[in-house]
Amino acid sequence: MNNNDIKIIERLMTHGRTTWAELGALLGLSAPAAADRVHRLEENGVIKGYSALINPEEIGCGLAAIIAITLEQAEVKPDFIHLMMNLAEVLECHHIAGAEDYIIKVRCSGTRDLERLISEEIKSLPGVKTRTTVILSTVKETPILPIKTEGR
Repeated sequence: MNNNDIKIIERLMTHGRTTWAELGALLGLSAPAAADRVHRLEENGVIKGYSALINPEEIGCGLAAIIAITLEQAEVKPDFIHLMMNLAEVLECHHIAGAEDYIIKVRCSGTRDLERLISEEIKSLPGVKTRTTVILSTVKETPILPIKTEGR
């Protein structure tokens, strides 16, 4: 990746609706040349997709929680991963080092919905133990990645 690729990524992370003309002006290129660079970044998997940032409380997903998960039976791992990939409430799922095996971030409508998610969905798999921490408020939450480049 070169400096123009970094500029594209930084701009799209902070202004996802930037036009090809605006990107071209930023890079000193034509709009079609800027579009070609973005398409190349998409094809190479650097840019994975686009989405709008939504206020969760405004759409009924006001409760956030972090759930630490231990799988007591290794053979349940494929089913667990399939479940995580298919539960809309699961925003993030990370395989971690430490006492637990995974940590997930979830968004639910409230405590009853969180209870349903844990009791009826996650713990429906055999040998799954959970430890849940409800998030009271969020100081910082961002999709912006800290890009490290030479000279910065």
